[in-house]
This record gives sequence, structure tokens and C-alpha cells, in this order.
Amino acid sequence: MSSSTAPTERPRITACIIAFNEAARIGDCLASLAFCDEIVVVDSYSSDATVAIAEAAGARVLQRAFDGFRSQKAYCVEQASHDWVLCLDADERVSAELRRSIEEARDAGFAAAAGYRFARLSEYFGRFLRHGNAYPDRVLRLFDRRRGGWRGKREIHEAASVDGTVRTLRGDLVHYPYRSFEQQLAKTQRYARMMAEHEFARGKRATLGKLVLAPAWRFWRGWLLRGGFRDGWHGLVYAYVRANYVRQKTIMLWLLQNGRNVADPPRDQP
Repeated sequence: MSSSTAPTERPRITACIIAFNEAARIGDCLASLAFCDEIVVVDSYSSDATVAIAEAAGARVLQRAFDGFRSQKAYCVEQASHDWVLCLDADERVSAELRRSIEEARDAGFAAAAGYRFARLSEYFGRFLRHGNAYPDRVLRLFDRRRGGWRGKREIHEAASVDGTVRTLRGDLVHYPYRSFEQQLAKTQRYARMMAEHEFARGKRATLGKLVLAPAWRFWRGWLLRGGFRDGWHGLVYAYVRANYVRQKTIMLWLLQNGRNVADPPRDQP
């Protein structure tokens, strides 16, 4: 009697999203994840319609107080029903080409790797940035949680990692990071403070040379050496703001190491 091998079941994917007051953007994010077998949203107690929109789209929504980007994403991955997870922020969405690439890898049983990365394409006030420090900005977001996850202690500029091979997929993760220029500046300043506090806690220190040279290097590397000028005035403004992020972070680190506050102290309650 001839023997036969039973077909291997196709791996299932859980999409993992963290959100806070993302009613204007989370709908498009969820729609781009229709090919996933499950969607889990961890919400940080939004005051808008984020939860209602996510539930209406079929997502399983959990609420958890925010204690850091890495911790929030790690918690979301832990809640997944399936071991293969695809992690997005609410301001991101899977392009058609990237979806095809993910489906092809899934149909092959994800046999080629423990995780997959892909380029992230960011929209910047009416234009997609395709040069400079903005692109391809490859991120590892699809992985087997049994072999990796959101590890480490850094809560800002967090990154997933896996034990095993990482492959690159075709297609872009489309990113809509800023609602307005004012929001970008506020977000950048917040991230600079968080990163300065993280580096200070790890024993890293700023120098006068870094205060002067690091922002300039960030600008010229992105705008000139990596071709950010090809994105026109959008690329110029983006390079300036990113250089200013480096400037803010370095100044805040300098202040911390000299015993100065970088944020307003808590006010006494009346």
C-alpha cells in the first residue's frame, strides 16, 4: 500500500495593532488587513471612536494603560491566537503588493525564515518620500513569536528581532505618520525626550562636539548623501526636522547629565 503525506496546514496570521485616539486612521489600517485570520487591537483607553470602529471591523479589542511602545506591542503579541503575527501601528497599512508577498510566503508555509521585513513608505504632507533617511526604512514586522518578538528594554524607537533567518518581502508598508506639522513637532519633541532619558539611564553621555556636529551630520547625510533632495521641498523640510530631533535629543541628554530637568515637574494638586 502506498503511503501519502498529509498536506501541511497553511499558517494562520494574527494582525497586532496598538492604538490611541486613532478614529480617523484605524479604519483604513484594518481594511488593509482583511487577509489576516485574526486582528487584535490593544487600545490605550481612547476618548474617540477608535474602539467602536475597530470592533465594527471585526477586531478583538483589549484595553491597557500605555506604559511604553515596546511593552504595549509585546503585550499585544502575547494576546494573539496564532504564532505568526503581523504588527502594525494604526497609521500604517499594507499595500496591495506587500499583501501579495505576504500571502505567497504564507502559502509556502513561511518555510524560508523566522521573520520578514519590508520597506516602509511614508507620506509627508502630500508626497511620498522615496529617498534620504525616509526610505526604504525597512522594518521587521512579520514574525514567528515563538522565535522572537519586541525584545529589549528600549521603549522608544522599538524594534522586533528574531532568532533565525530574516527575509525581505516585496512591497511597501504605507505610513501616514503626521496629521499636521504642529503634531509632528510635538511628536518629535516627545520622542527626543524619551530617547534622551533612555540613553541617560544606560550611562550614555553627550559632548559639546555632538551638540554641534550630530544634527549637521544627520541633515547632510539624509538630504545630500542619501538623496533626500530628490523629494523636493518635502525632502528638505523632512531632513531639517529630523536633524532638529537629533539636536533636541542631544541637548536633553546634556541637561540630564548636568542635573537639569527636561520636562515640567509635576504640579502640586490643590
